[in-house]
Amino acid sequence: MAIVEINFDGLVGPSHNYAGLSLGNLAATKSAGNTSYPRAAALQGLEKVQANRARGLQQGFLLPLPRPNSKFLSAIAADDTTDKALIAAAWSASSMWTANAATVSPAADTADGKCHLTPANLVTMPHRGQEWTDTQAQLKVAFANGDHFAVHDAIPASFGDEGAANHMRFCSGHDAPGVEAFVYGRTGGKFPARQHEQASRAVARMHGLEPDRTVFIEQNPEAIAAGAFHNDVVAVANEKVLFTHDQAFADQQGAYDAIRAKFPQLQVVEVPASAVSLSEAITTYLFNSQLLTLPDGAMELIAPLEAKTDAVQSWAAANIGGNQPIRAINFVDVRQSMANGGGPACLRLRVVADPATVDPRFLLDDAKAEMIGNVISEHWPETIETAKVGDEALAKRVIAARHALLTALELPELS
Repeated sequence: MAIVEINFDGLVGPSHNYAGLSLGNLAATKSAGNTSYPRAAALQGLEKVQANRARGLQQGFLLPLPRPNSKFLSAIAADDTTDKALIAAAWSASSMWTANAATVSPAADTADGKCHLTPANLVTMPHRGQEWTDTQAQLKVAFANGDHFAVHDAIPASFGDEGAANHMRFCSGHDAPGVEAFVYGRTGGKFPARQHEQASRAVARMHGLEPDRTVFIEQNPEAIAAGAFHNDVVAVANEKVLFTHDQAFADQQGAYDAIRAKFPQLQVVEVPASAVSLSEAITTYLFNSQLLTLPDGAMELIAPLEAKTDAVQSWAAANIGGNQPIRAINFVDVRQSMANGGGPACLRLRVVADPATVDPRFLLDDAKAEMIGNVISEHWPETIETAKVGDEALAKRVIAARHALLTALELPELS
């Protein structure tokens, strides 16, 4: 079996808009009311995916969820008096950020030798809390092979769970047994802590992870207050490497020590606040980059264009390249996603598995990428004005666009 890391990127949906629904997400709040460009957003994401494929990496994708969500609107008995924010929630394209789709534990880590996926309940925000059942339905199609995968229900809504955005895995290679680290927040600060400790512990138990290969770490409350609503805004891991801001965790050295106690090979690449401030780290989404292992074994950081600042480049010049853990940094244009608070890492869900065990309709090749690009170019709205969210004619266009994509990909079971 060829066990590899497959990045499943979320295709940006045709209802992509800037309604500013995400409390604590400073980029989304700042962009509220702006005109969005769904077609450009989707094509930017597809271009990033194709660039990673050109690096020799395996890529998959997940599809936009049904929007506007008629089930959600029916459940709240929506009518002309309904708060506009709730109407906008039913239109949200936030499922594009598949780092929040689920938490994934590879087969090498689990008691039954299967890859386990638990959809995130995302209960902290109404526009996201409606996602998990449709996400689960898609995961059950993509990972239907019961000999290799187990797809669970979400953790009960009593405990907020935001998926892989608060989960890291350390290993000598993607196919080797790993140590899984769950990062949680505590309530009571300026913004809600979206990941509950008990949700993280429940996922670990559900996935059959051994306690001596599992770590639970508290996120720095100051980072949450500064706008790091998920851990992946201030830290990202890949194999032996933890790339992190020095203010990511409540007890920074304690976090390193806890990981090293179970994974002694840990290599920390720490960016000090003296080089890149916490504020700049969050504004630029430097740590919401993809940290990837290329076929030759070298690691490369795929960062958003917004991170190409003087401070970041000055730090990178001295700390990336040569024989250092991260050999290169490359910048990609995902500006439409960034304006709503999601960088390159937000757009992907990492699954370690044999591609032959995955439904091939969810794996990308050149022909499929071209087909998806053609559907997007033909059917996705060029622009959406926030005031148009809720418009009946626009709703029909958004629904038809998604249907066109499902038809092209021969995925009628997700209609």
